Amino acid sequence: MIGLTLIEREAKRVFLATKQGLEALALEQGAPNALSRLAFQVAPGTDLAQLARELSTHGIKAERRSSISPGVAQAIVFEDPKHTTIEIFAEYSFAKEDTSQGGIMPLKLGHVAYRVADVQQIVKFYTDVLGFRVSDWRDDTFAFLRCGPDHHTVNFVVDEVPQLHHIAFEVKDWAEIQRACEWLAKNNIHLVWGPGRHIIGHNIAIYHRNPDKVRVEFFCEMDLMKDEGLGYFDPRPWHQDRPQRPKVWGPDTLRNYWGFGSERIIRGYQTVE
Repeated sequence: MIGLTLIEREAKRVFLATKQGLEALALEQGAPNALSRLAFQVAPGTDLAQLARELSTHGIKAERRSSISPGVAQAIVFEDPKHTTIEIFAEYSFAKEDTSQGGIMPLKLGHVAYRVADVQQIVKFYTDVLGFRVSDWRDDTFAFLRCGPDHHTVNFVVDEVPQLHHIAFEVKDWAEIQRACEWLAKNNIHLVWGPGRHIIGHNIAIYHRNPDKVRVEFFCEMDLMKDEGLGYFDPRPWHQDRPQRPKVWGPDTLRNYWGFGSERIIRGYQTVE
């Protein structure tokens, strides 16, 4: 359905990659709607032992592990404040390219969103310890963080019940969003939001739920900050500010920029009439 490729199977876990061989997901048998681990790549050649020593100055014990996934030979592993396992690796070996056609075939896993009780605590950890940068806030309840040019790689929203909010796959362009809509409809999978353009991040997006009721997003045209020294996102015609800098947005900015939304209200993405 999604168009990922199975690259390895274990007793209770499978690894899936994009058609280009980039690992995207590891699915584990267990509680639904749960996020057990996140993996981030640092620059090739980075000294993982030195990173572990730096983490120890924050009171974090990182373990060195081997072969944590098909393409990762060495990584350091530790937990974030919400007890998600974090894996940091420097070298990655792509899986064999899959030239078959089928499904939506995303380019990569673009970002993961999570509900947390204390959003300030988790943002402080990701910025002060892991070096993420804050792209935007929605009031003081929803934070968007980046670790590369993409507007957000992780985002966190306040909620009494900590759990996965959604996962998001990037596709090439608007034409691929349209094709995804047609493919989902053909397979009787209905959208719960979109297509539309978010105001924060400005990505065009659609959302549906998978069989485990996890909300899955496909997106394109997300804001990019290719030059951190400039401090603003690459200019786009749909930006409200000139230039578009990181900021705190108001409560109505999670609605659809195009002016329509889902009939359903999704916590964290509430449609404003």
